[in-house]
Amino acid sequence: MGSDSIECVSSIDGMDDDTTLTQSSKPHGGAAAPAGIAPSTSVHKLLECPVCANSMYPPIHQCQNGHTLCSTCKTRVQNRCPTCRQELGDIRCLALEKVAESLELPCKYYSHGCPEVFPYYSKSKHESQCNYRPYNCPYAGSECSVVGDIPFLVTHLRDDHKVDMHTGCTFNHRYVKSNPREVENATWMLTVFNCFGQSFCLHFEAFQLGMAPVYMAFLRFMGDENDARNFSYSLEVGANGRKLTWEGTPRSIRDSHRKVRDSHDGLIIQRNMALFFSGGERKELKLRVTGRIWKEQQNSDAAVCMPNLCS
Repeated sequence: MGSDSIECVSSIDGMDDDTTLTQSSKPHGGAAAPAGIAPSTSVHKLLECPVCANSMYPPIHQCQNGHTLCSTCKTRVQNRCPTCRQELGDIRCLALEKVAESLELPCKYYSHGCPEVFPYYSKSKHESQCNYRPYNCPYAGSECSVVGDIPFLVTHLRDDHKVDMHTGCTFNHRYVKSNPREVENATWMLTVFNCFGQSFCLHFEAFQLGMAPVYMAFLRFMGDENDARNFSYSLEVGANGRKLTWEGTPRSIRDSHRKVRDSHDGLIIQRNMALFFSGGERKELKLRVTGRIWKEQQNSDAAVCMPNLCS
């Protein structure tokens, strides 16, 4: 969607301003944060496939000269050893498989803070779900491959994607589009809020839901799911004596933008209702979306969660 087709006028904490926000859907580059990979030991190096450089798991294959490779890559090299070009056959390297069973290695994200040590054969399962693993860039306007920790990604969103940054726990956005009949599968806007010392991504976009165009707003938490549950948010849109409201828990950016959108976990506005909120002239889309973020505070006496509102 071209940036000249939408005007996003944003006001924070109930105070209007005249800032016009535009988002480009072009891909942006940026260096990934350094990966926290544990230093290789000599034994660990032996367990690295020479073709894909991944750790090898049974069955580990070898040629007659003792060169090894993983079972996945064996099918790719047309049964020829990638080191000496001899025929591979079906020889298993049982000794190396036994050595791997005896190893205990730190999580490769140990430099990111993970203290865990695992047997070799269960290490990869942990790493695929490790809370310290890098996050994917949450920008939805392009397929961005940048990964990193949260401070790195916040800087990346600001500098590389030119995302608008705000401090505060309430917001008041006005979305304006000159031709509401043009609905594409494109993100209109991403805004990052810093609140309670955490960062949140507010998405607003238009897309096709079946044959019907809809508009959707939702919030994602820049952190893990367990931490996201400590917060709640509300969204409201309306005019002409009517309103729609949404209240929920922000989703972690571990869940992709598309996954959240396709699960309809947010405020969804049908086009006819959106045009009604815009004044009913059907010539221009004008939506004002307000909302707030609060932290759920455990009340030990009543054993219920009480909202702790940000002033």
